[in-house]
Amino acid sequence: MAKNKSEGYLSAKESRQIAKANRKVINDLEKKRKRKKVPESEYLTTMHDDKNAVEFDNLHTYFFTDAGVVKSVDGVTFEVPVGKTVGVVGESGCGKSVTSLSLMQLLQRPQGQIVEGEIRLNLGDKAYDIAKMPYEKLQDLRGNFVSMIFQEPMTALNPVFRIGAQLEEVLELHNKDMSKDDMKKRTIELLEMVGIANSEGVYKMFPHELSGGMRQRVVIAMALACNPKVIIADEPTTALDVTIQAQVLDLLRGLKSKINSSIMFITHDLGVIAEMADYVVVMYAGRVVEKGTTEEIFENPAHPYTIGLMASKPVVGKQVDELYSIPGKVPNPIDMPNYCYFKDRCNMCVGQCDGAYPGEISLSDTHKVSCYRYSGNEKKGV
Repeated sequence: MAKNKSEGYLSAKESRQIAKANRKVINDLEKKRKRKKVPESEYLTTMHDDKNAVEFDNLHTYFFTDAGVVKSVDGVTFEVPVGKTVGVVGESGCGKSVTSLSLMQLLQRPQGQIVEGEIRLNLGDKAYDIAKMPYEKLQDLRGNFVSMIFQEPMTALNPVFRIGAQLEEVLELHNKDMSKDDMKKRTIELLEMVGIANSEGVYKMFPHELSGGMRQRVVIAMALACNPKVIIADEPTTALDVTIQAQVLDLLRGLKSKINSSIMFITHDLGVIAEMADYVVVMYAGRVVEKGTTEEIFENPAHPYTIGLMASKPVVGKQVDELYSIPGKVPNPIDMPNYCYFKDRCNMCVGQCDGAYPGEISLSDTHKVSCYRYSGNEKKGV
């Protein structure tokens, strides 16, 4: 940062120096990712627990900008168990979507890069570390083993192609031997599976001819086309009204049990998490501050940020003059403090909060929190 200047100001010289340093790091990472004929042994790994579909372990995903390095995901660790739904919550910019995009390797390249950590994906008979996989191998996994339901269906669907053609493209990519007739039959089955009654008619339509709820159903059908083991739902109900939102949630719940997939559900809506998730991960400023079962997080929130989130949601039948809002603002992701990221907004600080960032403390086998307030109450050291 420039001295004696307002916060966030960079001179042209400083910006050039940052860009030069970033290019060196980016080129090294891209060169490694773009290699051809990489032996499987380089990215073959072992799951810490075979009951998990995905394991994020100390994941660091950074964006190298001309203003500095943005640490969007800064040491994230959590698991997605087989057949379960894990809800990831936190305010905008906390790293929820970047974590999921790291799993899909759909980061905005070359600026966005995984610089450290592991993402272990359980394929059944073996496991891959997604963070070390070359780009050419990832195409076999996307859609086949891991798929994503995007936040805004109108931007996820191509406006100039019919719905049938877009669904068939997914099937054709992963099922080379499938005939045209079989692909059409499977596409219509998928449309019926997600609750579209006029499946034959929708098959021939363009995205703009469908309502928002129908488009969201099509995007869900596309994600389920190859029966993936892991489904990432990135705020799939944000753009929908409450009635359609409830229908989409019921649909996802039913489909999860039907195809026995794991769901990583990203949302701002705590009500949706309470209804959908088995486990909850709370993120703040690129880190996991608390995680546990849904009952533990909602009935006994431990981290001050989680407590603030719970207090800020409206309660039916309770009249208040003004909803609670967490004071202060998120620290600058380019220049993060070396203490707890939430300290400057926290009204529950203790003496230890002046020290380094707190480690993870276990309150139970499943409930973990990063907060000095519980340093003497941990079940076991982490």
